[in-house]
Amino acid sequence: MYALHPQLADETVPVCDLDLCRVLLSKDATYPWLVLSPRREGLRDLHDLSEEDGITALEEIRRCSRALVDLFRPDKMNVAALGNQVPQLHVHIIARFATDPAWPGPVWGKVPAAPYDDGKRPA
Repeated sequence: MYALHPQLADETVPVCDLDLCRVLLSKDATYPWLVLSPRREGLRDLHDLSEEDGITALEEIRRCSRALVDLFRPDKMNVAALGNQVPQLHVHIIARFATDPAWPGPVWGKVPAAPYDDGKRPA
């Protein structure tokens, strides 16, 4: 049975469920940042997905990426499935701007996570 890893649950808020993935919003307001977690038990890496789920996951990543592009018009989209700290398969989709504090490097560890102001988190 699928259960979201406790660290992912702590660092995100649920947005919706797609056919395969739970869509989560990072609590870090520094960047427009979604996390997709396939709702399958025991997945660690993308190659652990079945062929059908792999196709679905890629389409859901594309849909969420396009949504962030439409909403924020970023300079670049970053998509990553690292899993070094959280072993459960999840994919980060981050809209990046030449003006963001980590540009052009990775977002991890550059600046402390900035919480959303009350009422400012996208619904």
